[in-house]
Amino acid sequence: MVANQEDFLITELDIPYEEELLRNPYSLRPWLQYIEHKRLGEFNELCFVFERALKELPGSYKLWKQYLDIRRDKLKGLNAVRHQQAYQHVITLYERALVLLNKMPRIWLDYLSLLTTLPMITRTRRAFDNALRALPVSQHKRIWELYLQFAKAAGGETAIHIQKRYLKLDPGYIENYIDSLIKLEHFDEAAVNLVSIMNDKNFKSQRGKSHYQLWQELCELVVDHCEDIENIQVESIIRSGIKRFTDQIGILYSRLAMYWIKMGQLEKARDIFEEGITTVMTVRDFTVIFDAYSEFEEEMITTKMEMAKEREEAGEKDEEEDLDLDLRLLRFENLMDRRPFLVNDVLLRQNPNNVMEWLQRVTLWTGNKNKIVETYTQAVQTINPKKAHGKFHELWARFAKFYEEGDDLESARAIFEKAVKVNYKNVNDLAEIWCEYAEMETRNDNFDTAIEIMARATQVPRSLSMNPRLVNFHDESIPVQLRVFKSLRLWSFYIDLEESVGTVESTKKVYDQLMDLRIANPQTIVNYATFLEENQYFEESFKVYERGIELFGWPIAFELWNIYLEKFLKRYGGSKLERSRDLFEQALEGCPPKFAKPIFLMYGKLEEEHGLARHAMRIYDRATKGVADEDRMEMFEYYIAKATESFGIMASREIYERAIEALPDKDVRVMCLRYAKLERKLGEIDRARAIYGYASQLYDPRKQAGFWKTWHDFEVQHGNEDTFKEMLRIKRSVQATFPSV
Repeated sequence: MVANQEDFLITELDIPYEEELLRNPYSLRPWLQYIEHKRLGEFNELCFVFERALKELPGSYKLWKQYLDIRRDKLKGLNAVRHQQAYQHVITLYERALVLLNKMPRIWLDYLSLLTTLPMITRTRRAFDNALRALPVSQHKRIWELYLQFAKAAGGETAIHIQKRYLKLDPGYIENYIDSLIKLEHFDEAAVNLVSIMNDKNFKSQRGKSHYQLWQELCELVVDHCEDIENIQVESIIRSGIKRFTDQIGILYSRLAMYWIKMGQLEKARDIFEEGITTVMTVRDFTVIFDAYSEFEEEMITTKMEMAKEREEAGEKDEEEDLDLDLRLLRFENLMDRRPFLVNDVLLRQNPNNVMEWLQRVTLWTGNKNKIVETYTQAVQTINPKKAHGKFHELWARFAKFYEEGDDLESARAIFEKAVKVNYKNVNDLAEIWCEYAEMETRNDNFDTAIEIMARATQVPRSLSMNPRLVNFHDESIPVQLRVFKSLRLWSFYIDLEESVGTVESTKKVYDQLMDLRIANPQTIVNYATFLEENQYFEESFKVYERGIELFGWPIAFELWNIYLEKFLKRYGGSKLERSRDLFEQALEGCPPKFAKPIFLMYGKLEEEHGLARHAMRIYDRATKGVADEDRMEMFEYYIAKATESFGIMASREIYERAIEALPDKDVRVMCLRYAKLERKLGEIDRARAIYGYASQLYDPRKQAGFWKTWHDFEVQHGNEDTFKEMLRIKRSVQATFPSV
């Protein structure tokens, strides 16, 4: 029967191929040619040739690959259940091929791809295992790509076990494994694996996730599915995260509390919330925890109130539940009242040296004297004076003022006595404390005590081992108590106090001490002199000005000389002329030219009013040489005006000539025109013409035509043909000397 079938499958057209195969039955090429010839025929005939070829050449990869491909292509579009036998034949062919070609990954991949389309999970899984056993490790990756796709499609425990095996080949796949565990609700194992990668310092996420993001996933997992977590200590893990991720403490505390809420341990959750809001270091974290805490309490109260309403509608009573509701309402109200204090606690934990926050805490305790005193005491004990953020001295001052407002001056004094011994960051802070101490005594009319306090504050310390004048007020290496005696703020307050409630002599003594220490400023000098003047100590006030001038020198001395000379002239006028002259001479001695002009003018005015005019002219003449260059023109103009006023126009000629010699060209041009105008008024035509001739050297005819117009008009009016020609000649000559550009 088989022979008849074979005869039927071989046609006359196949005879040449059959004859070739009889000659070379073990050669691959004739078989391939025969197969290529049969591709145009019936499928059964083609399969018959393949079977015969494989019988002769069972180890040929090329024959098996082509045969398997055409048999598998024939299955496309066929239902695997209805055509189970056809699929089984192809599977059997693959298994036959793999007996000899079990090292060929392509055959395995095709076989496995076919199996994954069939509802044969166990057989497919075993085939994958056989492939992994048969192929070398270097080829396993190709198999695993398909194996993992199969696992994903299979799902369930099969997928878990397959992926768990794959982790041995590629540990980086663990994130996908964890996702599968979560998807299949194996939350405990997923959490254990997340913990393992979190503890691995060398782990790097293939998805680019940071350690914190992985930690967040872990926290969400253990909190959302806390009932399923058995093999890890959730609280320990979250607390380790709190220590590790210090910028996310608020979120982690909230998750830990939420874990206990879901576990039904509400009191434990409340303890976690309380711990969080009393230990966090930032307002952001505090806000996160506090909002979660308040929301938790609100939800509990809402639930309890709904239950109470249901009991009321049912006519039932439960005193224990009602008491619990009242307790929760009271607790929630207390939590809301504590919020400002808790925020303040956070800021003080963040920076215990923040003076403003300590003062804010005092404000929060308004009305509670014991707490205010406790807060002030804690603040001054906690704050490091050298690191204080804000005005530490203001905290001490307010502490003392609190007692003062309570009519307890003794306690206020005790506070100030402690405050003045603190080594502040800035010496001015200590000075402010001394001033506040004295002001408190003045507010309570203890003026003598206030003066004694300021005397103590400004006294040179006995422990000082150097000359007080050599102490550097800004030397931070020296304690502030040894430098405060050089504080101008302190001395100014002391002086104001003495001027208000002390005697003239005591005030003078304080001023003298200040000047001896050489810390007075120009304003202090003026104030001291004014004080003496107001009390009719005129000569002493003048001596103060002189001391100030000696102390400061120029340019500050200029202002002091101005005030001093004005005061002296106002007091004596011309009655002490020689002394006045000596003062002016002293002022001008060493005076920089830029400050000399006002003094010369004042000096000249003195001589005009009380001395001799010629002396005044001599002073103005000196002024034209002693003032700054920019003031010299103005000084010559003033000198000319005064000389003309006192001695007539003729006296100004010599001054004009000197001005023309001394002034720069830009001023000489103006002075020459004025001088020529003066001579024209006097009828001195020749002198005026000579001045024009001299000035012409300074005027470019192309740019300063105004001058030449003036001279032209002058010659037309007063000259003749020769003088006019001379003017034109000079103009041409001058024009030639200036550049044409």
